[in-house]
Amino acid sequence: MTTISCIIPAYNEAPRIAAVLERVLGHPQITEVIVIDDGSHDGTPEIAEGYRDAHPHLRVLRQAENGGKTAAVAAGIAEAAGSHLMLLDSDLLGLTHGDLGALIAPVVSGQADVTISLRRNAPRTWRVIGLDYISGERVIPREMLAARLDELNALPRFGLEVFMNRLWIAERARIAVVHWPGVDSPMKSAKLGNWRAGLAADARMMRDIFRTIAPHRALAQIQAMRGLRVRADVQPSLQAQAERMPH
Repeated sequence: MTTISCIIPAYNEAPRIAAVLERVLGHPQITEVIVIDDGSHDGTPEIAEGYRDAHPHLRVLRQAENGGKTAAVAAGIAEAAGSHLMLLDSDLLGLTHGDLGALIAPVVSGQADVTISLRRNAPRTWRVIGLDYISGERVIPREMLAARLDELNALPRFGLEVFMNRLWIAERARIAVVHWPGVDSPMKSAKLGNWRAGLAADARMMRDIFRTIAPHRALAQIQAMRGLRVRADVQPSLQAQAERMPH
């Protein structure tokens, strides 16, 4: 039986996390939700905790200091009980129940071992090749990561996605790329209110990625992952379209 633990790392996402939680907490296929607040100072954990009375399967873990996405996700994995993990960023815009169901379905149906999203505003190159290799939205067997928490905690702050890619390639996992045509991840410049600050944040993220894997290895990862893609007959449903329509 497939059970889904949804892991949501969050750092200073007070303006956005409620919209994500309202979709995730009401989803019938998600058995538990774990929000890991990574030392926010804008009220993010308080917003998340405000949902606990109505949703007893929600837990909010508070990190004393900002340790980065990888460490936050590792803390959530250590607490998760599901057979599979759904990893979600906490800043997604336009997310629907249908999108979540589409990400889960290929794994539940046995069409794929893992899934990864391709958002509407993913870089054009990734949309052209049909794969965003550093997408943060995935479904993955818990055991694939739960036995590697020490390795995760030794990674750079943003080394998680390329580390997972390495595991998928080593295990020849069947990868379903799930298109999310109505979902965006906001630009860092928009979130930080300054284009220079946004560029600096992007540069730090890429530095961590290339500390985890050399640039030429990243290209090899992309090629290998494209070779592992499988066709899944599940895409965002009519439900997802209906949820986006104005009422």
